[in-house]
Amino acid sequence: MHKALLVLCLAGLAYLSNAAESDVLELTDDNFLSVLSEHSTTLVMFYAPWCGHCKRLKPEYAKAAEIVKDDDPPITLAKVDCTEAGKETCNKFSVSGYPTLKIFKGEEVSQDYNGPREAAGIAKYMRAQVGPASKEIKSVEELDKFFTAKETTIFGYFKDVNSKLAKTFLKFADKNREKYRFGHSSNEEVLEKATESDAIVLVRAPHLANKFEESTVKFDGSSESDLTAFVKENYHGLVGHRTQDTVRDFKNPLITAYYGVDYVKNPKGTNYWRNRVLKVAKEFAGKLTFAISAKDDFQHELNEYGYDFVGDKPVILARDAKNLKYALKEEFSVENLRDFAEKLLEGELEPYIKSEPIPEDNSAPVKVAVAKNFDEVVMNNDKDTLIEFYAPWCGHCKKLAPVYDELAEKLQDEDVVIAKMDATANDVPPEFNVRGFPTLFWLPKDSKNKPVSYNEGREVDDFLKFISKHATKELKGFDRSGKPKKTEL
Repeated sequence: MHKALLVLCLAGLAYLSNAAESDVLELTDDNFLSVLSEHSTTLVMFYAPWCGHCKRLKPEYAKAAEIVKDDDPPITLAKVDCTEAGKETCNKFSVSGYPTLKIFKGEEVSQDYNGPREAAGIAKYMRAQVGPASKEIKSVEELDKFFTAKETTIFGYFKDVNSKLAKTFLKFADKNREKYRFGHSSNEEVLEKATESDAIVLVRAPHLANKFEESTVKFDGSSESDLTAFVKENYHGLVGHRTQDTVRDFKNPLITAYYGVDYVKNPKGTNYWRNRVLKVAKEFAGKLTFAISAKDDFQHELNEYGYDFVGDKPVILARDAKNLKYALKEEFSVENLRDFAEKLLEGELEPYIKSEPIPEDNSAPVKVAVAKNFDEVVMNNDKDTLIEFYAPWCGHCKKLAPVYDELAEKLQDEDVVIAKMDATANDVPPEFNVRGFPTLFWLPKDSKNKPVSYNEGREVDDFLKFISKHATKELKGFDRSGKPKKTEL
């Protein structure tokens, strides 16, 4: 019986998977051009079945296809297996990596796709590639259907499409067609229903409607810069849905609730928790930014705060204006979130710092810095300092290690500290812009607040020449050119 149940479950999963991908056309060398010729705009994913990035993209790609399948103007999503029946096609279009995405207008390549890689973002990006930047609505029925989409919309009601406000709106729409959804109407029945004849409104997506804020917000400015500010301020509302593609929209100080956010499979459950966050966000409007994020999409952020797993209740994490990190230690509740927000505003919370333990013995020539002793070892040591930020798995870092050790030994008796820090296991202070490994900075003892990026050679002599030249006081064992000083007998 258990085997039969397992077979049924697997069959069900296979059915759901196939159903999810049924809106994506499978193209081959034999039908590629003939199928594309039947569609005005097609996004094509060139992939390899063994490719990990392709496997991660495929379910999002299928969801995007489902989102846009009834669009007008139409948008088609297709895929080509470059390892089997689509080899010649992939070669023809110079596909050298996977996945590669290209936008076709009929049979011709229009452009490479450089947009988001999640379903909603793919759909929004592709909708911006077809038709005008703003969709003209010509009837009340069309308007009602237009506003059922699960997207926030910027809409213009214009009695005269040549009015100054209408021109401002259409110009803004054209500049932002890939980021926002636009619509407008000059139809008399639409204007009568809306009781507007010359207005721009922001209409929030229906699944984000709530009792704590208006679903429709009216623009009261006049210029394009006014409209830019209006959309930026109101687009996400009191508690926005923060995704990989919208992270830059949410500014510090920011409080984010991480949980099973899923507006496709579980909109009711998603809004259950969002409404509780909204209740607190309403009280701090204009002072703090609030957001919700899917825990699975932001596991890397959760890891930064020491969370490997999130249960059913939201985990609350925050960053203040200085980008310092904070975590709500108590179980989520409206009362605990309110208290957390108040203390964040008042600066009464202790920042969360990811750190290795402070070394019990730090007497080696190269001093080990961790987040908890960084100020002591690097910033407040009253010495010139060279600090290396490294990763244990980094090949260049491993190659540098013996050179760095030899350098530290040569400078043991100098007024200089040679230090290193594992940037993967410790929070790096924000003033150090570490984007690769190894990254090195020079800090003169009297201006530690202005670290200087070290971009010279990486042999011992290269380091010695640099340090000898830039040391606050001339070194005891080396002149300013880095040459050893002669010792009198």
